Amino acid sequence: MNNRPSRTIRPATTADIPDIMPVFDEARQKMQASGNWKQWINGYPSVEVVVHDIEQQGGFVIEDDEQIVGYFAFLPSPEPTYKEIFGGQWLDDTLPYHVIHRMGGKHGTHGIFSSVMEFAFARDRNIRIDTHRDNVIMQHNLDKHGFSYCGIIYLLSGDERLAYQKL
Repeated sequence: MNNRPSRTIRPATTADIPDIMPVFDEARQKMQASGNWKQWINGYPSVEVVVHDIEQQGGFVIEDDEQIVGYFAFLPSPEPTYKEIFGGQWLDDTLPYHVIHRMGGKHGTHGIFSSVMEFAFARDRNIRIDTHRDNVIMQHNLDKHGFSYCGIIYLLSGDERLAYQKL
C-alpha cells in the first residue's frame, strides 16, 4: 500500500501567505541547525517579497494532500544580480533562463528539491540558482541534481552568493 502523499505544485496566492511564512520559519531553523546562520536573516523572506513573487506570477506552493509544505519562486531572466559573475562564468550566457529563489520546506517533508527541479525543467531547460556559502544542504542538492558551480555573484545588499547553472 502506498502511503505517500499526493504532491502538487500550484501558483501561490496572497491567501496562501499565512501558510507560506511558517515554511520559511522551519526552513530557516533547518539552515541554522546545519550551521547556516547568515542566510535568511532580518525577516527575510518577508511577506512583501512573497507578494512581489506572486505579482510576478513566480510564487509557487508545494502541497502534500492539499496542505502547503513548501514554497519557491520561479522567475524568468534576467536576474539583475546575475549580470556579473566573478571567479568563473555561466555555462551559457546567451539563452534565456529561469532562476529559483526562496525554496523551503516544512520539517518532515521530503523531496522538495526534487519536486521543484521536476517542475522547473518541465518549463525551461536552463536553470540558475544561487546560495549562501554556508548552505551545505542546498549545495549538496545542487551537486546531486547535476548543477555546475559557475562562480560568485553579489546580491544588491553586497552579500556574496555561490552561483550554479544546469542546462
